[in-house]
Amino acid sequence: MSSLRHRGGDLYPGEAFTPPVAIRPFSLPAFILNFAAGCLMPFAFAPYDQQWLAPLALVIWLGLLLRTHAPFRLSFAFGLGWFGFGSWWLAVTFHHYGHLPWSAAIAFQLLAGVVLAIYPALWGWLARKLSRQDTLALLIIFPLLAVPEEWLRGHLFTGLPWTELGILTLNTPWIGWGSVVGGLGLSLIPALLAATLVTGAIAWQQRALRAPALVMGLLCLLIAVTAPTPDTPTSPPIQVTLVQPNVSQDAKWDRTRLTTIMQRLVTLSSGIKSGAGKSDLIVWPEAATPFFLSHAPGWRQWLRKQVEHWHTPLLFGGLRQMEDGTASNGAWLLVPGQQSIPFVGKHHLVPFGEYVPSWVPWLHKLVPDIGNFQPAHDSGVVTVPRGTTPLKIATLICYESIFSDEMRTRILHGANLIAVLTNDAWYDRTPASWEHLQASQMRAVESDRFVLRAANTGVSAIIAPDGTIRTTIPWWQQGVVRGVVHPISTITPYVHFGDWPMLLFSLLAIVFLCTRLTVKFRTTEGILP
Repeated sequence: MSSLRHRGGDLYPGEAFTPPVAIRPFSLPAFILNFAAGCLMPFAFAPYDQQWLAPLALVIWLGLLLRTHAPFRLSFAFGLGWFGFGSWWLAVTFHHYGHLPWSAAIAFQLLAGVVLAIYPALWGWLARKLSRQDTLALLIIFPLLAVPEEWLRGHLFTGLPWTELGILTLNTPWIGWGSVVGGLGLSLIPALLAATLVTGAIAWQQRALRAPALVMGLLCLLIAVTAPTPDTPTSPPIQVTLVQPNVSQDAKWDRTRLTTIMQRLVTLSSGIKSGAGKSDLIVWPEAATPFFLSHAPGWRQWLRKQVEHWHTPLLFGGLRQMEDGTASNGAWLLVPGQQSIPFVGKHHLVPFGEYVPSWVPWLHKLVPDIGNFQPAHDSGVVTVPRGTTPLKIATLICYESIFSDEMRTRILHGANLIAVLTNDAWYDRTPASWEHLQASQMRAVESDRFVLRAANTGVSAIIAPDGTIRTTIPWWQQGVVRGVVHPISTITPYVHFGDWPMLLFSLLAIVFLCTRLTVKFRTTEGILP
C-alpha cells in the first residue's frame, strides 16, 4: 500500500502540509476530552452567556476530528456532553411535574441526550467521510455541515432546535444577518470561527494553509462588518404592559387558588388608565386563565368588566374546548366594546408533554399526566382595532417560539407585532427559562419585529427587532414590564424565503468541494481514498 501523503497544493498550490498523526480507531482519552468539550457548550448560552466557550469547544472537537479514525463515536461524545449534560434540567421537570421517580426522570433525560447526540455524531462523521482525509477540505466542510445538521435537528421527529448554534450570534456583530439567513444560517458562524482558529493554528505551527487561514479570517470579518441593521421604526408608538404573576406550577391548576390568581393578575394590570402608566395593550402569559372560558360564564363576564373598565384590550393565554370535545391551548383577545372573543391556538405542541406521539401510545400508561391537546390550524394572528393601522399580533405559545417557521407563517399572514405567551414554571429555576428567552430574541431578529414576551414566572421582556432586551424584570418575581413598541410591516428576506436558500447554499458548496476532491483523488497518486 502506498504511503499516506497530503498535498495542500491540490487546492492551494505550493503549500505542503503534514497532517496530524491519526490516533487509534477508538481512544478513550479523546472520547473523554471531547465529551468535556461538549459540556462547555451549555455555558455559552444564557444565563451564563460565555459565548467564547462555543468556538473553544468546537476547536477541540475539530482538532480531535482531524486525528481520529472513529469520527462518529468521537463526535457522539461531543453531542453527549452538549445535550446529555446540557439538558439536565429535563430531569427536574420530569420528576417535579411529570411525577416520575428520580431514577426514571434521569433515565428519560439521558435518553433524550443520547438521541440528540446523534446529530453532532452525523455531523462529524460526514465531515470526515466527505473530506476524504484532505485536511483543508475538512476545515471547509465542517462549518458548511452545521447548517444541514441544525436543520435536521429542528425538523426530524417534530424537531427540537433548542440552543440552536445561531443563537450564539446574539449581541455580536454578525447578528444582523439573522433577518436574511435566519438563526439556522447563523449556525454557520460559530463553526466557521472554530475552523478559522484551527486553520490559523496549523498555519502558525507548520507554515501550511496560510492562504486559507487568511481567507477564512477575512471572511469572518467581512460577514461581521457588512451585517444589515434594522431600520428605525416610523409607525406610531404603542404602550404595552406585560404581566408576570409568578404563580408556581403546583398552584396554577389548584382550583382553590383560582380566585387568588385571578385577583393577582388584575391587581398587577391596574394603574394603566392614565398618566405614564397608560397602555394600549395588556398581555398575560400562557394559561393565565386555567379553565375553559366557555364553561365559566361568570369568570368570562368578570374579565369583560375589567377590560371595559381599563378601556384597554387584553391578550391572555387560556384553554378552549373544541367541538369534538378535545382541548386547545392558545390565546384569547378581549377588546372593549367587542362582543366576540377571538381565539388562536397553539400549532406546534410539545411531544410527551401536551400529547403522546402515535408511535408510542403505551407511554400514557407509564406517564398518565401527559396532556391530550390538539394542534390548531388557524392563522395564529389576532387583530386589535386601532384606527387605520390595526395591530396584527403573531401569537406564539411557549414551546412553538423556538421554531422559526411558526413565526414566519404568522408574519406572512400580516402580523406586525409578535407576542410570546409562555409558562416557564415547568423549568423551575434552571437555565432552561433563559435558553427559551434567547429563542424569542432570535425570532425578533429574523422577523424585524418587536416581541412581547409574557412569562408566568419569567423571563418577561420587551425585545427589540435587533434582538436586544429593551425592558425586563427579574424572574420568579411578581411584576409588570411596561414599554413602548412599534408595529412593523416590512417582510425580511428570511421571512419571505425561509431556510431554503442557506440550506441549498451549504449543500451545493459541499457537493462542489466533494466533486473537486473526487477529481483530485482520481488524478493524484499516493493519497488514500
